[in-house]
Amino acid sequence: MDLGISGKRALVCASSKGLGLGCAEALAEAGVNLVMNARGAGALEASAQAIRDRYGVDVATVAADVTTPEGQKQVLDAAQGVDILVTNAGGPPPGMWTDWDREDFIKALDANMLTPIALIKALVPGMMERGWGRVVNITSVSVKSPIPVLGLSNAARAGLTGYVAGTARQVAGQGVIMNNLQPGIHATDRAVSLDDGAAKAQGITAEEAKVQRCATIPAGRYGTRQEFGATCAFLCSQHAGFMVGQNILLDGGATNTTM
Repeated sequence: MDLGISGKRALVCASSKGLGLGCAEALAEAGVNLVMNARGAGALEASAQAIRDRYGVDVATVAADVTTPEGQKQVLDAAQGVDILVTNAGGPPPGMWTDWDREDFIKALDANMLTPIALIKALVPGMMERGWGRVVNITSVSVKSPIPVLGLSNAARAGLTGYVAGTARQVAGQGVIMNNLQPGIHATDRAVSLDDGAAKAQGITAEEAKVQRCATIPAGRYGTRQEFGATCAFLCSQHAGFMVGQNILLDGGATNTTM
């Protein structure tokens, strides 16, 4: 399928590895030039060069923490005029509801709600002026089915989802299509961290914890970054112009819901 976005330019946040990298790779395969961002310069440059070598697209890199004002400025300076925005940031740590204080919530909100909103406000007006744009926010399955030990993530990502629900419908008439991707467990560093935490809590190995988690997924496995990236690329394509403010669940069937 021709996604119709060859020659477009995209900012993909947190894209040196994991789900962000999957999105960057899929967009590059479709001919999209990239601005890739992550905190670690080494991993970021390695991933960017691999994409340049494989797909032949232009890739600029910005090694910065996009959740800080300074990092946002660096990223936005490099990303002016992009046609596609993929927001993404690592989730806050797991814990019990009694563990978190106000500062913990502020940090989670900054990373997983307020940073995406800041990027949207900075870049979407230009898309509207040009009459075409795509925004994909990587949120979490926890928006649809809250995860008890991820209360910080549940709260921050649900807030972003509410913001996008209204905003997406205000900008669609100017050709800017905004949607959310809700990943379940994928084979990323985040999954390893969660498996390690479950293993420690239960006194089992991380591999045993992974087997337990896979048993709760009808597909019987973790998702891959390539599968996730392909879905992201479709949402950024010419074919997604009538999908507005939707929350697309990719969890292997783990969430038992009809809506």
